[in-house]
Amino acid sequence: MTLSTRALPAGTPPVFPACFRAGGLGRVIGAGGWRADLLMLAAGALAALAFPPVDLFPILVPCLAVLTAAIDAAGSWRGAARRGFLFGLGLHTAGLYWLTDAILVRADSFWWLVPLASPGCALILAPITALPAALCRLAPVGWRRLLAFAGLWTLFDMGRVFIFSGFPWNPLGTTWELPGRLGDVMIQPAAWIGVDGLTLATVLLALLPQGGRRGVVAALAGLAVWGLAGWGRLVLTPTAASRNPTVVLVQGNVSESRKIDGHDNVAIFRSYLALTRSGIADALPEAGARPVVFVWPETAFPGLLQEDDIARRMIARAGRGAAAGVIGTIRSDAEGHWRNSVMAVTGPDGRVADVYDKSHLVPFGEYQPRLLPFHVVPGDGMAAGNGVRTWHLPDVAPVGPLICYEVIFSGQVVDAKDRPDWLVNVTNDAWYGDSAGPRQHLAAVRMRAVEEGLPVARAANTGISAVFDAHGHEVARLGWNRQGVLVVSLGAPLSGTLFGHWGRWIPILLALATVLPTLGSWMRRAGRRAVARRL
Repeated sequence: MTLSTRALPAGTPPVFPACFRAGGLGRVIGAGGWRADLLMLAAGALAALAFPPVDLFPILVPCLAVLTAAIDAAGSWRGAARRGFLFGLGLHTAGLYWLTDAILVRADSFWWLVPLASPGCALILAPITALPAALCRLAPVGWRRLLAFAGLWTLFDMGRVFIFSGFPWNPLGTTWELPGRLGDVMIQPAAWIGVDGLTLATVLLALLPQGGRRGVVAALAGLAVWGLAGWGRLVLTPTAASRNPTVVLVQGNVSESRKIDGHDNVAIFRSYLALTRSGIADALPEAGARPVVFVWPETAFPGLLQEDDIARRMIARAGRGAAAGVIGTIRSDAEGHWRNSVMAVTGPDGRVADVYDKSHLVPFGEYQPRLLPFHVVPGDGMAAGNGVRTWHLPDVAPVGPLICYEVIFSGQVVDAKDRPDWLVNVTNDAWYGDSAGPRQHLAAVRMRAVEEGLPVARAANTGISAVFDAHGHEVARLGWNRQGVLVVSLGAPLSGTLFGHWGRWIPILLALATVLPTLGSWMRRAGRRAVARRL
């Protein structure tokens, strides 16, 4: 796997992948300088096309080939780190472009942040790509380095849960969440290895074609095995009879500017009541002996529901016949801290049967990171809850509530000591407009269903509201920018998944296994150098 040295500047290591034998890109990478830096940014940005909703996952093959070629050609680990950093900067700037929409909602105050939102977040995330680029050079050029790169990429990517309150958005494993049945098949291995395990497999498959014809054959064989395993799980995994409820997902379609303005709060509330009555009327005949649960999105109630007895009674009347209502709202706790919450209301008086507070807060949106020299979060921001838990509501199968952003945290959406039978996710993606953001968020919901083997009902303010069964198959959806209700009888949970039992330890151990050959090689070389110095 070498590139003709005639295409390279003097002194450049001839270690480029076979796909660059024909000149142009190889000369740019080998020469270094600003042209190589721009190429890294462009390769990273193009790689973002693999994410939903574009789903152009084959683009990862040439993009990662450019990156690994640049790592090999770098004169030092520092040069490799710079090239990895620029690739990550391009990847996350393009992949998170939709963050700009949230700034535009408050453009009167933060207009100056419009060109900085996506690149600013990418600057924070880019070191996650720089580190594997630098460290994989401990391995000799060839298959050991590629293995090390894949494992290190996965391990550092998993470390994103520790950045601020965590930001594990768009791991490369999500690129297999293709629409329809093909996507259902390809994401099934997440039940065994999680989305981070899929990330490891994705990087390995994308790197295999660098081995020439044999590498391409190996990649195709790997894809075939992957597909057969996914198809087998879909066909062979048994499901029990369902005791889960019929859900009524209420999508109010209230713009964020209208919510912030606050002048239409009464009209918004009445709209949600009318939609709930309509949905319950449709659900009761379909439900039969099942309980009915209606769900309002994140912060759907325009006030403090816990303190508003009259509003809760009105909600109970609108939902007459339902076993419970799940309502997104803001609340103030006993210490005066504001919390983003979801409440379960039951009975004819709308009694608050249980409360769940969001525990993973959105950095720069719900809380103010201390490193910022300016203030972007209104007031003191939100206070975080105590973590995921399971609700046991009267006549309703155990349910795990999740608020918005929390659903992106693989392995952290279920109380392992009190496993629910289904998950409910309430969200408000109106901030991000009709962009890739809400679609990528929806893809995370689908992946959690597969990982945990649980059906998930998602109510989104402006869409996309949807229901996924325990295999991650989309049962129904209510599209973007539509007002209405979605009535679905939930399927049964699966008995449990390997990933649901062992969690992120599985992808961690798999990634470490790919790094071990590099560690062994490095230790042997270090030992030989130590012996040579003594002699």
